[in-house]
Amino acid sequence: MRPCARAATLGLAVVLAGPVLSTVLATAAGAAEITILLNQSTASGVRELSRGFQQASGHRVTVSLERTDVLKEKLKAGAPADLVSLFYGEFEPLVASGTVVPGSVAEYGRVFNGVAVRAGARRPDISTPAAFTQAMLNAHSIGHTLIGTGPFNTRLFQRLGIYDAIRDRITIVPPGTLVAEAVARGDVEIGIQQANVIQPFAGTDYLGPLPADLIEYGRAGVGLLAVSREPEAAKALITFMTDRANAELLRKGSMEAPGP
Repeated sequence: MRPCARAATLGLAVVLAGPVLSTVLATAAGAAEITILLNQSTASGVRELSRGFQQASGHRVTVSLERTDVLKEKLKAGAPADLVSLFYGEFEPLVASGTVVPGSVAEYGRVFNGVAVRAGARRPDISTPAAFTQAMLNAHSIGHTLIGTGPFNTRLFQRLGIYDAIRDRITIVPPGTLVAEAVARGDVEIGIQQANVIQPFAGTDYLGPLPADLIEYGRAGVGLLAVSREPEAAKALITFMTDRANAELLRKGSMEAPGP
């Protein structure tokens, strides 16, 4: 589907970059308490953005980190909250069901995969596509998930022409377990997961993100919940999150602003 068609399907909110802060906050009459639901995929960036918004607005933001299954149940049950942060492609059924307000969904960031090894272990070079490819071929075991950006890895290995050579050494880390946990325990030699999830983690060394030419981005979005009791303040937070002037806050959380 073309980007414009998909945006129309989701009722995407068009938000201009760089709004004046007073405009962002004008919709909120006095301090409000806002709750944003999410899972680990976007938690780091949302926490940084929420802190910035609280300081700028005086509103209080509760970032409610949930397991993916619990998050789905809360959304289905209409649990009290104001916003939800998810991968952008997950919003379509929520808008269709009336859980998320049409026209409120906005893309605010993107995530990408990074690589970690056990603390003190050999640190392979992953700085170039060729070096990364060789590191994968040399690894005794590689761990990643099949949720979030996990499926990107299979496509990447196929694109590099090494999937058949390494497939028997790939461990799929189950939902509910961080790839970094498997690395720290020694279950896998090399772990690949979202950079904002895989690090920092005790017992591991973070090698860095994938080489730029190999990165496939996951798009992060935020939407207004129909059950929100503070819709105006919540909309102000959406505007703050999508303002490119606040991109540095996302980077502090190992995420990036959306692409051009």
